[in-house]
Amino acid sequence: MTRRNTRERILETALELFNHDGEASTTTNAIADTLDISPGNLHYHFRTKQLLVEALFERFEHRMLELLGDGAPDRIEVDDAWLFLHLVFETIGEFRFVYRDLTDLCHRYTGLHRRMRGILRLSMQTADLMFGALVRNEEMVIDDEARRTLVRTMILVSSYWVAFDLVLEPDREPRPDRAAWQVMSLVSPYLAGDARDAFERLGQAYRSG
Repeated sequence: MTRRNTRERILETALELFNHDGEASTTTNAIADTLDISPGNLHYHFRTKQLLVEALFERFEHRMLELLGDGAPDRIEVDDAWLFLHLVFETIGEFRFVYRDLTDLCHRYTGLHRRMRGILRLSMQTADLMFGALVRNEEMVIDDEARRTLVRTMILVSSYWVAFDLVLEPDREPRPDRAAWQVMSLVSPYLAGDARDAFERLGQAYRSG
């Protein structure tokens, strides 16, 4: 087995265990046992648990920045917003260990705290740009104060839906589609015209799915 394959297997297994049991509750010995390799072999690739956590966070960060980095186009449809949210929530679900104990993780890994704060701020900026495009196209009617509140509420719900689902339904996999629906439901009272009709159509498809 090549060094690269072993490293990838360690990352994949660590992600699975972190997601299932929580990062704080998962030891490097548990990861090595699951892989049926020696702890020394694991530490050859990742000298400390922090380096392993940081490697996984880097993958998560890369995915999120790819989604968020382009901002919002001048013209955006409700279908586009729905798809965007679904992709974001799929990424959050895939790396849900980051969010299931977010405060604790940021407290213990101060470097991640700074980077996570950057992701949250970029998320709010992207949401605000998206709303701006909808307002300019007369598909959304909202004043500045309500818009600021909506942006913050959206990102709050996005950040803690995983923990909510894990407590409420611990034996089920996260539901990115349901999370996207919850966030779009926050936006729906402000939609107008064709955007309102599109939301109703998407809502019917979600409820029947």
